[in-house]
Amino acid sequence: MVITKEGRGRPTRISIYAAVEQATAELNRIGGLPGPAVAGDIWSGIWYEETHNSTAIEGNTLVLKEVRQLLETGQAVGDKQLAEYLEVKGYADAAEWVYGQACDRDTERCDPYITMTELRQINTLVVGPAWKVQPPEGLLPGETPGGFRQHNIKPFAGGMTPPDFTDVPPLVSDWLQLANAEPDAGQPVIEHLARVHAGFERIHPFRDGNGRTGRLVLDLLLVRHGLAPAIIYKKDRAKYLRALDRADQGEFGPLGELVARAVKDCLDRFLLPALGGPHQLLPLSALATKSVSALALRRAAERNALRAVRQSNGWYSTKAWVTTYLRTGRRKGPHQS
Repeated sequence: MVITKEGRGRPTRISIYAAVEQATAELNRIGGLPGPAVAGDIWSGIWYEETHNSTAIEGNTLVLKEVRQLLETGQAVGDKQLAEYLEVKGYADAAEWVYGQACDRDTERCDPYITMTELRQINTLVVGPAWKVQPPEGLLPGETPGGFRQHNIKPFAGGMTPPDFTDVPPLVSDWLQLANAEPDAGQPVIEHLARVHAGFERIHPFRDGNGRTGRLVLDLLLVRHGLAPAIIYKKDRAKYLRALDRADQGEFGPLGELVARAVKDCLDRFLLPALGGPHQLLPLSALATKSVSALALRRAAERNALRAVRQSNGWYSTKAWVTTYLRTGRRKGPHQS
């Protein structure tokens, strides 16, 4: 899938949104988001990456290999604090629950997209295991997993101060209305969900786990809108925090673009290649691997070295054709147009 560029440099934000729409249309063409029961291996790959990166953003030091070992076998590897293992396990359980919540394909829309009970459930799953062995200091009555905070929070590094704890319940009620609303006219759905995500983090309603809970809530809303989850990688932490700061000032585009890129990456890395089968036409971005980039595939298609199909929105090929190209390095059949 080709993402148009504004002159030289990075693709434009609008083109990123369009690329997500096109990739999602490709996913829907081959059946849409799969249910966990029929595509457990696909979701597991997303699950491991999401759990590792989202907890790492908050300072967890387990590496991806240790996360996989813990989630696959239940055995802790290394000499990390018990609370760190329990943070990962709690997040993984919450993520597994979230990924099972996509709407049925025949449902026009999930109504509502999220409830107060579900919001509390996600936070309970996220922080519950670690709190059993190492609860936060100074917990007040009512500050339980899934319960709203009963104290005020100091200003964040970017300067934003979360609201007084007495304002949290009505603000969460208002936030739920926004989360369950459709985007404003002309607003891309991902930018709307970025606004929703930033609004949640601005309230910071829980005693702990607001970042992890907020990212899982974002994933829940994405899958219920028929979109892929967004894995926000640890390496993008600074960019993510800057985008949240700009959203606090009413500029939702940078966060929307970051989320859109994460959704597109999930589609290309996990969903489209796994669901497409060896002979399914897919955009080149979904056929790229560690050994060959999407740009290299496009250049091979343009010089007739890779069998591919050129459509209005870019080049398409299949896993079988790419395998042949990589094995032989020469064209195996005429192009179609």
